[in-house]
Amino acid sequence: MSNTFAGALIGAILAVVALQFGFGGFVLVVVFGAIGALVAALTSGKIDRGALTDVLTGRRSSR
Repeated sequence: MSNTFAGALIGAILAVVALQFGFGGFVLVVVFGAIGALVAALTSGKIDRGALTDVLTGRRSSR
């Protein structure tokens, strides 16, 4: 699946959600989608948990 196709598919799904559930439903889907993507990236090792913790707590690191 190309990035263009994936982006178009995600856009179409979000458009349907916005039409069906309104702006509140749209925001809820986007927020939960972002949380799911973050959890998936953490579990697959694409994001370093220690570096993420440092960023969220305001610590600077030279990693």
